[in-house]
Amino acid sequence: MILITGAAGKTGRAVIQALAARGEEVRALVHRPEQTRPVTELGAHEVVVGDMRHPATMRQAMSYTRAVYHICPNVTPDELGIGETAIAAARSAGVEHFCFHSVLHPHTKEMPHHWHKLRVEELLLKSGLGWTILQPAAYMQNMLAYRDSITEQGIYPVPYPAETRLSLVDLQDVAEVAATVLARPEHAGATYQLVGTGPMTQTELAVILSQRLGRPVRAHSVTVEEWEQNARAAGLDPYRVDTLSRMFRYYAQYGLFGNPRVLAWLLERPPTSFADFVARAQWSQN
Repeated sequence: MILITGAAGKTGRAVIQALAARGEEVRALVHRPEQTRPVTELGAHEVVVGDMRHPATMRQAMSYTRAVYHICPNVTPDELGIGETAIAAARSAGVEHFCFHSVLHPHTKEMPHHWHKLRVEELLLKSGLGWTILQPAAYMQNMLAYRDSITEQGIYPVPYPAETRLSLVDLQDVAEVAATVLARPEHAGATYQLVGTGPMTQTELAVILSQRLGRPVRAHSVTVEEWEQNARAAGLDPYRVDTLSRMFRYYAQYGLFGNPRVLAWLLERPPTSFADFVARAQWSQN
């Protein structure tokens, strides 16, 4: 049995599908009862409902599991405490392999949610568990949050300069690697950067969107202050507003990019390109 924590999120759902496609038995940990049916339909054999901050929940979820893929809720101030709880539960349950879903370049203190993941990585190194750490770049799928603006107005809005260079990765490639790593013990003790593209400016991404969608699309830079105002109006909590604002300011100054060769080796094929992702993605919400 393989446990996926944070299973109802987009990463968890993708990993469940990838494991189910390989015939693996999956247990999903979700936060709310209404999330049970969706993960079951994706291939989860068992579902545990609870809060991963609670030790009893984590011990229940990890009982009789061979491996765990730990995904913490995105941009949470509780990342370190949740990681401590998950690692302690895994040790208590005798889990053989703990795979941690981290982030590309966690050692960037200016971005708190990256730095918190580095602290969990450090705990994992000291845990005595068999471990693997995956460090994905930003998902190509994040682009779909702007689909209305892109398809209806031809505007791809970004809260940093249009020439900011970022690497991206296809979530399906990440899920495929997660399934591979969880199935093969030879990946224990490894830390892998999962990068699908080299550094790409937002203008370059907009050009690809234009070509693949058959309509003009331009990258439009908005100020961080404007983004913050919109985020607060949409109900985003102060911690996430502050943390993501710091991330955007870091991006503006340094970018965030890596090298795709490790991912190509793990996939045994070239990673999905951004152009191929755009061609494959569902751009209509109907």
